[in-house]
Amino acid sequence: MLEITTYSVEFIKDPFGILSGRRYEFLVDIELDEEDDLYSSNGIYIRAVYSVEEGGNRLVKHELIERVTDKLLDFELEDEEVEELLVFCAEHYAEADAQ
Repeated sequence: MLEITTYSVEFIKDPFGILSGRRYEFLVDIELDEEDDLYSSNGIYIRAVYSVEEGGNRLVKHELIERVTDKLLDFELEDEEVEELLVFCAEHYAEADAQ
């Protein structure tokens, strides 16, 4: 289960109109147990790109990044965690439009 501590969401501008739908970038801080394989004393965050389209919303990509070094980690979220992230993005993407 993802334990989200803080997050930010921002609308990604597409000045050339290349992308279909609307894209949002999420930066999601997560807290991990020291026993977790992903654990880092520097902290971990997820950078996720979420797409809102007529045919349905989806998670375009997500990356795990070490907080202090901004180093991309070579780990994947489990399927349940990806689903949790997708639901989280669906619940919060509109906050970027309200800003």
